[in-house]
Amino acid sequence: MPNVMMVVEYEGTDYHGFQVQPDLPTIQGELERAVQQITQESSRVHGAGRTDAGVHATGQVVNFKTGSALLPWALARAINAVLPDDIVVNKVEYAADGFHARFSASSRAYRYTILNREAPSALDR
Repeated sequence: MPNVMMVVEYEGTDYHGFQVQPDLPTIQGELERAVQQITQESSRVHGAGRTDAGVHATGQVVNFKTGSALLPWALARAINAVLPDDIVVNKVEYAADGFHARFSASSRAYRYTILNREAPSALDR
């Protein structure tokens, strides 16, 4: 079964973090729902790391296994078509069988932005 690697971007304001939580919207939950809708298979999506509620990402690496015959470019288009607008797949490619988004990661980078004023930003919601 092919191992698929995706790079995803998301605006996490409306989510309770990356990892699936019962009865709460999460990034992993939305990705798994979209993958299942497209491939007609139940696949666990593994993330390179977990994010907290409200956190955004520009290059989160995930992987999952699928028996789907869709090529990576078609898989990306199809998954993006059923994902909510605040989650986007930017890249899809086949990965080696032993690749795991979390355990194969060679580095991670985080950026924290703190707006230290009373009024919120109209641009960076």
